[in-house]
Amino acid sequence: MNRHRMLIGLIGSNIMGSLSPALFADAFAAAGIDGFYHLMDADLLPDPRLPGLLAAAKTAGFSGLNVTYPFKEEIIPLLDAIDRGAQEVGAVNTVVVDSKGRTTGFNFDRVGWRNAFVETFGAPSAQGATVVLVGAGGAGRAVSCALLDLGVACLIVYDQDIKRAETLAASLRALSPAMCVSVSQGLERDIASADGVVNATQTGMRGFPGNPVPPSALNASHWAADVIYTPIDTEFIKAATAKGCRTMSGDGMCVHQAIEAFRQFTGLTPDLARMHKAFAAGLAAREKNNA
Repeated sequence: MNRHRMLIGLIGSNIMGSLSPALFADAFAAAGIDGFYHLMDADLLPDPRLPGLLAAAKTAGFSGLNVTYPFKEEIIPLLDAIDRGAQEVGAVNTVVVDSKGRTTGFNFDRVGWRNAFVETFGAPSAQGATVVLVGAGGAGRAVSCALLDLGVACLIVYDQDIKRAETLAASLRALSPAMCVSVSQGLERDIASADGVVNATQTGMRGFPGNPVPPSALNASHWAADVIYTPIDTEFIKAATAKGCRTMSGDGMCVHQAIEAFRQFTGLTPDLARMHKAFAAGLAAREKNNA
């Protein structure tokens, strides 16, 4: 018998390929919860403005929301409270709505990416390493904090908007004075001399084609990670694989952050192996439908 009913959603742009509905449907079933996960794609709605979307979700009785590009930073001033971890990252990817409609923002991209990295590469791959982070937006801020957690020695931040890169670098220096943080002065040169590189931009996502990382800078000594899982193998991951790099797509981050969000929404922890299987099944179904 189902213990209770729950409505959860995702707010963002270009999200109809999201696998979060499949992950949460399986987790709800395993937990005996009559739950539904609803996608609110700003690209397809008549009024895509965030304040209206958040208000509509509260009125409809949503217990929580996941938040993705381009709203992770924009949503912060609209919330009643922000978790300390989200304050450090400067972005929110999860919102809990209590019975009185009060909203609290969290960021589980940080722990999700960190746990995926440890599962894929092992923590020693980051400890004392030099890493180039491509993208200083919401996802980049979360990844940078995860790299800080993992003990990276030197982080080089690149963004097409140099002011955004400089702002992120300054905030990281304040969080961890011991870590060397700089803004990239030459992306190809910086990657060539680094241990690893992360794409935290939307470039490579379905609808945003391309590769923000110069393939000529990659070699077999690098590890290469992407936050994107739509598609699962971006042009960046394909190029890194061709160069012999160890690679990590965005699927692990998706799974691990979903586990943390589900725990926050329900108080229950989904089984990791089962969540990975649900992701694989959802991915196979999505690719079949897109074939």
